[in-house]
This record gives sequence, C-alpha cells and structure tokens, in this order.
Amino acid sequence: MKFTVLGASGLIGSQSVERLKAAGHDVVPATRSTGVDVVSGKGLREAFSGSDVVINLTNSPAFDASSVEFFETSTEAVGAAAAEAGVRHLVILSIVGVDRVPQLDYYRAKTAQENVLASGSTPYSIVRATQFFEFVEAIMSWTTDGDVVRLPRTPLQPIAASDVSAAVVGAASGTPLQGIRNVAGPEVFPLDELGRITLAARPDGRSVVTDDQAGSLALVAGDVLVAPDDSDLGPTYYGDWLERR
Repeated sequence: MKFTVLGASGLIGSQSVERLKAAGHDVVPATRSTGVDVVSGKGLREAFSGSDVVINLTNSPAFDASSVEFFETSTEAVGAAAAEAGVRHLVILSIVGVDRVPQLDYYRAKTAQENVLASGSTPYSIVRATQFFEFVEAIMSWTTDGDVVRLPRTPLQPIAASDVSAAVVGAASGTPLQGIRNVAGPEVFPLDELGRITLAARPDGRSVVTDDQAGSLALVAGDVLVAPDDSDLGPTYYGDWLERR
C-alpha cells in the first residue's frame, strides 16, 4: 500500500513512517520542509497522488483558541485534496475524552477536527490516545514553582508514544473504522502520584504537592481522561519506560 504521512517529522509521525516502511509499504513523508502546507493546501494534491491512505498527524502551532481555526481549516483542505486524489482512507490522531472537555481550547479544537473529518466524503478512522509518557515532564513544568511541583489528583492513563504510533499504523492499515478507536496505557494514576513516580526515578530536587486547582488538567472533572472499558491497551508500563530512558 501507499501511505502519505502528514506531520511526518513529529514524535508520532516519525515513528509511524518507520513502522510503515519496516512493513514494506511505500511511504511519502509530508511536512512543511517538503513543500506541503495543510492550511493553504499547497502541495497536498502532489503529496497524495497515488496514495491509498493519508495519515494526518499535523498539529496546531498554538494551543489557544486559534487552534480551532487551524484544525478546521487544515482538515477541510486535507479532505478536499484527498477526495480529489482518490484517497481511500483518512486517519487522524485525537485525544481520549476530547469531546467532554469543552473548557479547554485545544480539546475543543481537536473535537472540531474530528467533526470535519467525519462530515467528509472519504472513509476515515479516528485514533484517540491518552496523554503520552513523553509529555509528563512538560505537564509538570506547567505548575513548577522553584522546587515545588503543584499537581491535581486528576486521573490519567498515560501511554508510550511508540504504542500510539503502533495503534495509528494498525488503524491506517486496516478497514476504515468510520468511527473512533481509543488507545491507552495499561495503568491509571492520579496526576500527583504520576509526578512523584517520575521524580523518584529522575530526582532533580523538586517535590510534588497535591493541589486540585493547579494547571489546566485541574479543570478536567472525574475520569474523563481515562480510557473507556473497550479501549485497546498498549503493552508498555510507565515504570519500565522510565528505566529505559
């Protein structure tokens, strides 16, 4: 099969390209550096020529309210170019629980992207993943003040990026879902506990204080960011991942 991967230089995009090539597929990595602009549509028809599947892993340059326009505009442009090129399957990566957190701009934007994709003419698959292991330290940095990290008890079910790319490639290689597949890691942690586990493995002088008002994830109620019961679970455990880093 022939795949075009938009956002091929990113964390999930680069791993997805490697997996597809290892499986013997013909892969076109498409990025701004290769002359492709998903907002203006420049280079999309050429990048999609002859492709069976397009995997759209592009991301907004900002995470504020402007991200809504980015995802709506870019997904419309990708969909139009895919239909014109005869692409048979469009795949995007989204977030578990994304449609249940309208108070966060970025989550509203990703929900908008899902809606645009689903309303298009090309068969599609949406892979929703939980927060990546690779982003835990960034999440902690948002609420770090000196040697204290304030974190809420928001439940998370984080997943390794390698397991996410495997799920994306698996969905892209199969029959279009015309719906959503949720993927997550095998363990659920309160965010404050996850921070303590991280600092125990990688001590840097900081300590975690539980603060249920700290950071944007404090706005997420209940277990919204925990995967539903019918989700696919990745095999990688957070403690094992930390040991290998």
